[in-house]
Amino acid sequence: MKKLLVLPGDGIGPEIVAEALKVLDKVKDTFNLAVSVDEALLGGAAIDATGNPLPAETLDKAMSADALLMGAVGGPKWDHLETSKRPEKGLLGLRSSLNLFANLRPAILYPQLASASTLKPEVVSDLDILIVRELTGGIYFGEPRGIRTLDNGERQGYNTYVYSESEIRRIGRVAFEAARKRGGRVCSVDKSNVLEVTVLWREIMEEIGKEYPKIELEHMYVDNAAMQLVRAPRQFDVMVTGNMFGDILSDCAAMLTGSIGMLPSASLDAHNKGLYEPVHGSAPDIAGQGVANPLATILSLAMLLRYSFAEAEVADVIEQAVSKVLDEGLRTADIWSEGLQKVSTQAMGDAVAAAI
Repeated sequence: MKKLLVLPGDGIGPEIVAEALKVLDKVKDTFNLAVSVDEALLGGAAIDATGNPLPAETLDKAMSADALLMGAVGGPKWDHLETSKRPEKGLLGLRSSLNLFANLRPAILYPQLASASTLKPEVVSDLDILIVRELTGGIYFGEPRGIRTLDNGERQGYNTYVYSESEIRRIGRVAFEAARKRGGRVCSVDKSNVLEVTVLWREIMEEIGKEYPKIELEHMYVDNAAMQLVRAPRQFDVMVTGNMFGDILSDCAAMLTGSIGMLPSASLDAHNKGLYEPVHGSAPDIAGQGVANPLATILSLAMLLRYSFAEAEVADVIEQAVSKVLDEGLRTADIWSEGLQKVSTQAMGDAVAAAI
C-alpha cells in the first residue's frame, strides 16, 4: 500500500486538488491501485489553524508518506507577517526537511494549445523542455542572510549564494540521467563570468559530462538562456541550473506553453520520494469561483504516479486523458478562446476522470 499525503494549501489549492483526487479515485478503481490518502495543513491554512506554516503533525505525516500532492500556498492575507512566519516558509521547510533537492519542471506545449501561447506557433510548436532545478541550496538557503543596520544608520539586505561540490554533482546526475531518456542533450545554465560559485558549477558539470559521453553538454549564461527561451525554445532538451536561476527560467518556460495553469512539477529526493505541485500560485483573486485550471495538478498527479509510485502506464493514461479532453474543445478560462467550450474547474476534472 502506497501512502499519499495531500496538502491542499491556500487559495485555489483545495479546488484543484479535489479534481486531481477525483482522477486518482478513477485510476485506483480502473487499475486496482493500492494507495491510501491522508491530508494535512501547510502554508496559510496551517498558520490560521496553528500559527505555524509547517506544523509538526504535517511534517510527521510527510516523513512517513511515499509521496505528497500539493495545491498551492500563500496569498496577500499573510503578507503582513515577518518573512520567517509566512506560508512560503512552510513549503521551503518541507522541501528542506525531506531533502527534495531535484525539481523537475517540464514545459510541454500541447498541440491543441499552440494558439494560446503569446509566441508564434512556428516558434513553440512541438515544445518539450525539462528544466532540472536544484531546490535545497543556493541563495535561497545560504547563510549568512538577513537585514542589518550599518554604522552610518543605513539598512542593508544581504544573502549568500553558495553551492558545494556534492550538491552540484547530484543535481547534475539527475539532469544527465533524464537526458538519456529524452533527446540526449543537457544545457547547464550559470553566470560563471561574474559569480565564482557558478565557476565551480561549470567545472563540476564538465566532470559529470565525461561520465556520459553520449550526452551532448553545452553551457549558457543565464541572461542568454532567458533570451533563447523566447527566441528559439526548441533548441533545448534538458536544462539544469541552480535554485534562483531555475525559479526564474522555469516560469519563463511555462508561459511559452500558453498558460502556467497547464504545467506540473516534481521535487524529488535521492530515492524518488517527491512533492508534486502545479507551478502556478494560489491565485487568491479567483479562489472559490470555480474557474481555476486543474490540469496542472492532474498532470502533477501523473508525474507522482510515474516517479514515486513507478506506475508509468497509469501516468500515461492520465496524460492521454488530458489530451483527449483538450481535443474535445473543453477549456478553462485561462486557455479558452472563441469557438471552444468554456468549463468550470469541476467540469474539467469530471471530463478528465471520464476520459480515463
